[in-house]
Amino acid sequence: MARRGTFLQRQAQRMQRSALLVSVVSVVLGGLAIAGIVWWALWLVLGAKADTPNQLDLTKIALSVSAGVGAAVALVVAYRKQRDDERGRFAQLFGAAAAQLGSADVAVRIAGAYAMAGVADEFSTGGRRQQCIDVLCGYLRLPYDPSDGGTHLISRKEKVDAAGTEVERLYQLRQNDREVRRTIVAVIASRLRRQAEISWSTYNFNFDDAVLEDVNFRGARFVGKHTHFRGTRFTGSRSADFTEAEFTGQHVTFHAATFDSDAVFRKARFVTTAHSDHSSRAGTSFVDAVFNRRADFRKAEFAGPETRFTRARFAGKLTSFTGAHFAADTTTFRDTHFACDRTYFDDVHFVGERTSFDDTVIGGSRITFTNTRFDATRTVFDNARIGSEHGSVHADFRGVTCRGSVSTEGAAIPGCPFGLAAPEETPAPGDARDTDGAGPVVAGQPDA
Repeated sequence: MARRGTFLQRQAQRMQRSALLVSVVSVVLGGLAIAGIVWWALWLVLGAKADTPNQLDLTKIALSVSAGVGAAVALVVAYRKQRDDERGRFAQLFGAAAAQLGSADVAVRIAGAYAMAGVADEFSTGGRRQQCIDVLCGYLRLPYDPSDGGTHLISRKEKVDAAGTEVERLYQLRQNDREVRRTIVAVIASRLRRQAEISWSTYNFNFDDAVLEDVNFRGARFVGKHTHFRGTRFTGSRSADFTEAEFTGQHVTFHAATFDSDAVFRKARFVTTAHSDHSSRAGTSFVDAVFNRRADFRKAEFAGPETRFTRARFAGKLTSFTGAHFAADTTTFRDTHFACDRTYFDDVHFVGERTSFDDTVIGGSRITFTNTRFDATRTVFDNARIGSEHGSVHADFRGVTCRGSVSTEGAAIPGCPFGLAAPEETPAPGDARDTDGAGPVVAGQPDA
């Protein structure tokens, strides 16, 4: 294996020398060709052929051409040398930062996070910044148990009884890894905000299957083609904060993400773009996501090819989409379950080609859709159960308007103001809405 590595290195060096030789020869030939063309033009246009040049003139011309070609060759060699030096410097700094991140000492790993960010800031060409970002994201994707995040131990041993045989297992631990991971998240977030001196917003971020504690991406801008939080677990004592964050790439996914802390996407913008040849997935996905605590999407904006909350589960005390705007071509909450105590869809605006709530289940002590506008070309509530579950109150649909066609086939929606479901009298709500609903509503008839 060592011989193979040495052979490949020798081949790479030979290729570099060959490339330099080709560049130099190309410059020399190009310089001679230009000199010949200039000489020919002067000879014809200016009548240089009237006087036969003497030996001194020919010598001056030859020296001038040689000097020009020599200068061009020097420039090519200097450029190639500078590029090779830059490549070598990147390899050296990148390797040193990566070694620090792999250290057993927590202080060295924290220093490695800052060092890797510094390398990314310095080198932006040739995919080098993306390479540094991938390393930082890769560290966050390493196996991590939050219960061991603040441990001072380097290993843990346990004995288990497997099929009558006692087995001893030894687990290697990274000391105080919580602080390292928080540092990496903070470093990334600081370069995604508008005021960042050097922005990383246009690059791709892959946090798939990572465990993120107390993340704060407030005001972050994810503009790269792909932003992935697929299978990510959000936990900690504080909210997973994406307030006013912007996702404007091609594909944004929180597929199968689990939020064990509050999920705050207040005023977040998910404005994705379709790929020109439609060769890959585009849009925003919260498919199979699980929200075990409060989910706050108030005044969030969704646009692009599609927005999907298919099979998502909302199990916290409160879920609010109050004031949200859904403008994607397709918006779907198909087979989504809202098992929270309070669910608010007040003042929401749905536009686009299709809005789907088919097979959706919404229960709880308070369900409101007041003043919501369903303006999509087609709105589907087939087989939905909203406010019809045992122990649930009827949903408040006061002020709801709908344009386009509506389907409620097989639905159980007491108080539904449109479609095939027979309207039932909605119980009068209290005089004032719970302030957590984020939107004032006056009891009785809605305002004109």
